Amino acid sequence: MPRRKRIYRKNWKPDSKYSSLIVGRFVGHLMQRGKRSIADKIIQESFEIIHSQTKKGGLNVFEQAIKNVSPLVELKSRRIGGANYQVPVQVLGDRRATLGMRWIISAVRAKKGKKMAEKLALELIDASQKTGAAMKKREDTHRMADANKAFAHFA
Repeated sequence: MPRRKRIYRKNWKPDSKYSSLIVGRFVGHLMQRGKRSIADKIIQESFEIIHSQTKKGGLNVFEQAIKNVSPLVELKSRRIGGANYQVPVQVLGDRRATLGMRWIISAVRAKKGKKMAEKLALELIDASQKTGAAMKKREDTHRMADANKAFAHFA
């Protein structure tokens, strides 16, 4: 059996304003070069934009968006008998939310022309309504897993 890299559990701190663990994790993912205060400002500003546009709480829309974007299955490459197979694997626990956050952030960073907070607010609103680039990524992943269902016995 090949040795695998040891996985170290990350101790995420809850967000300072909302004292929510999931917002704290999102800040950690959004942060670049250790600039946590800037990531905090971006998220708080986007929550205000969400509130002004939808009249719902920014935190509620955020949690709904993460729940909608989080995938149920993902593909893992397995090498069996000289061939690589994309094997669909069920996603469990924290990894679901982590993938959802990662997809939302990459979708926001791919957009051009607006402030980061505005782009994030628009993407979160879209994701909470089951539309947008991050939701498209989830649908594509599920479609690929469905297409490769024949290799599920390799999991």
